[in-house]
Amino acid sequence: MRRFPPERIVCLTEETVETLYLLSAEDRIVGVSGYAVRPPQVRREKPRVSAFTSADIPKILALAPDLVLAFSDLQAGIVADLARAGVAVHLFNQRDVAGCLAMVRTLGALVGLPERAETLAAGLEARLAAAAASVRNRPPPRVYFEEWDAPMISGIGWVSDLIGLAGGRDIFAELSRQPAAKDRIVTAEQVIAAAPDVILASWCGKRVNVERIRSRPGWAAIPAVRDGRIHEIKSPLILQPGPAALTDGFDAIRACLG
Repeated sequence: MRRFPPERIVCLTEETVETLYLLSAEDRIVGVSGYAVRPPQVRREKPRVSAFTSADIPKILALAPDLVLAFSDLQAGIVADLARAGVAVHLFNQRDVAGCLAMVRTLGALVGLPERAETLAAGLEARLAAAAASVRNRPPPRVYFEEWDAPMISGIGWVSDLIGLAGGRDIFAELSRQPAAKDRIVTAEQVIAAAPDVILASWCGKRVNVERIRSRPGWAAIPAVRDGRIHEIKSPLILQPGPAALTDGFDAIRACLG
């Protein structure tokens, strides 16, 4: 890192962008992921330098960043290229709600705003706890969360955690601890056998086709299909492991389970 606190930050995923805005540190952001949509003004205010698994390295270097923020093994190649070019990089790898809250606190420390970050994280934590307490005595509906349709991929850790906090029971909770999507592939037969009461779907990067889910062979007898409880949750709300998932994404899950 050229200086502390860093004054020129590039964010290669959207959750760190939103967190920096919530910490009132958005003036330090000099480049963002093309997927960053929260808050809405980011699309107007910040240059786009990356997709998710690819980035414009020369464009990033031209911005002379003090710090680049990345996420997960899928960005390891980008991080390696930047490190070889002499850029300071911090790669987050949060996969559950606890990790999302730790990301907020860690990012606050990295940018010299630990008190603001603690206030933000504690507020998010308290909100989740209050919501969980309000449904503690309610019978939990069985929930299938579908992250992708072909192959069918069940929900990652933070999604499973949020389903639990919203009063549901993830039918593939044990798979949610697998960080790689390929290790969360499920079969139609497994879903049928688990008989979910609610199906939530968020197909990363494309619109969910509810009718296609409903018409899968053998699925008519699934309670969620029979009762018309198939819901799309927009991927920017739930598939980024940060404030969006812990607020609007969580609220969307609660609305579907209510």
